[in-house]
Amino acid sequence: MIVGFAIAVAGCAALVALWSFVQAARKKLPDTPLLVALGVIEVLLVVQLVIGIVLLVGGHHPGSLATYLAYLIGCLVVLPVGAAWALAEQSRSSTVVLGIACLAIPVMVLRLNEVWSGASA
Repeated sequence: MIVGFAIAVAGCAALVALWSFVQAARKKLPDTPLLVALGVIEVLLVVQLVIGIVLLVGGHHPGSLATYLAYLIGCLVVLPVGAAWALAEQSRSSTVVLGIACLAIPVMVLRLNEVWSGASA
């Protein structure tokens, strides 16, 4: 994995999580700018997926291939599920759901990098 890119993805997700929690504290529903920010993070995660696959095809191997692929693909699922839940509920807590989904991304990206570098536990 490209560490700098992973840090950028995690940082962006953490900022959007903070934004979501501020919006929830202000009793705001998820709005278009917040959803666009989620879309930007999702695009970054797709780029991360492409980078990960290119590195695998290029001959690099993570500590555990199955775990690596699970985190790589799992990262892509978290935000759409959180957004679907938030849009279906339309309450202040739906903005909190988006924040929690965004907080999951840095954790998953960190674990993805750990698995890439050889940690399998």
